Amino acid sequence: MTDKALVIFTPSGKRGHFEVGTPILTAARQLGVDLDSVCGGRGICSKCQVSPGFGSFSKHGVEVAQDAVSEWNAVEERYKSKRGLKDGRRLGCQATIQGDLVVDVPPESQVHKQVVRKAAATRDITMDPATRLYYVEVREPDMHEPSGDLQRLAEALKRDWDVDSIDAPLPVLRKLQPTLRKGNWTATVALHKDHADATHRIIDIWPGYFDGRLYGLAIDLGSTTIAAHLCDLRNGEVLTSAGIMNPQIRFGEDLMSRVSYV
Repeated sequence: MTDKALVIFTPSGKRGHFEVGTPILTAARQLGVDLDSVCGGRGICSKCQVSPGFGSFSKHGVEVAQDAVSEWNAVEERYKSKRGLKDGRRLGCQATIQGDLVVDVPPESQVHKQVVRKAAATRDITMDPATRLYYVEVREPDMHEPSGDLQRLAEALKRDWDVDSIDAPLPVLRKLQPTLRKGNWTATVALHKDHADATHRIIDIWPGYFDGRLYGLAIDLGSTTIAAHLCDLRNGEVLTSAGIMNPQIRFGEDLMSRVSYV
């Protein structure tokens, strides 16, 4: 082990060589890594939490030994016993560099939180959602013609909407009987069937006529960011959007680097 060790921070990719015994927080500050700390390195605020990585990192060309970071110390033990510390996490102000090291800075430890803005473009589309609402009037049970509620619901869907076959999970079956009776044998059913399915699946059921909305979540899974858009399935209107950085970016900015890491 040399006097100076290579330290690489992810997801920023910043790296540098430091003397053995240098606190991880000190190395991060010298490299301009976005690592938070407000207690002056006393191990009180816990904002400098990091996750050291061990093993082979072919992307960075480095092998990290298990002893590349100092052992757990009394300050960290005290903090964990009082406030808790996730497995694999260390306090950057307490853990020191003992060899070549790869250190991940989790989002909650970054001073300048990454803000992802992903907007959905508005354009005219033909709506063909896999989940739809159907209002039906189900015939009442007749002791002279024994039949189950699900069977008579299927008959009503076939008669009114030409739905050939249905399937219902156990939670829906449990609420089917009280729902039909509460609605005086009328109900609104949410059915899901994508283009590959042969059977409609009951997602939920409401007594009588349900005039609420159905929502769908459109997810854009990109190599850099992940975006989600909440949509009204009636007209395709995007109601709200949110995004995060793809957490895999710490293993490489391109897909081939991530495959190589695995």
